[in-house]
Amino acid sequence: MRNVHIDYRGSDHGFQAASLLAKDAAKENQMKDPTIMAWHQSSKLGATPHYDGANPETWWEKYGEGNGGRLEVSVGDDFQFIMMDARGYETVGEMPLRNLMDSDGNQYLCYTPIQGMDSAVPKKEACSLLDGWLADQY
Repeated sequence: MRNVHIDYRGSDHGFQAASLLAKDAAKENQMKDPTIMAWHQSSKLGATPHYDGANPETWWEKYGEGNGGRLEVSVGDDFQFIMMDARGYETVGEMPLRNLMDSDGNQYLCYTPIQGMDSAVPKKEACSLLDGWLADQY
C-alpha cells in the first residue's frame, strides 16, 4: 500500500475537512473515483468507530487494505484514511426501499413496489422490522 502525508494547518480539524483533503490527495495519486474504505482519528479528537473486540488502533488499516484499499492518506497528525478507487464498480441507482414507522413507534424497512407510496402503514408482506441486522435507509 502506498502512503501519502498531508501537512494540514488549517483551522477546521474535523472529519469533513480532512476527508475532502484525503480525497483530493487520492485524485492527485491517480485515483479517478476515490472512496474512503476505513479511517482513524487521533484519540485527542474523540473515539474512532471500531468493532467490539477489535483493537481500535489497528483494525481500520487491516479492514481497509483487506477490502480493496490501495492508498493510505494521513492528514496532519489527526486523521488517517484508507482509500480505494471505485471507478469501474457498478452503482445500484435509487433503492426501492423506504422507512416507515407503525403506531407503536417500531421502525420498518419496506420494499416500495409491494408497499406502494399511498400508505404510511407498514404492510406485513412488504416490510421488515428494523433491528441490528437491517440497514436504516433514511
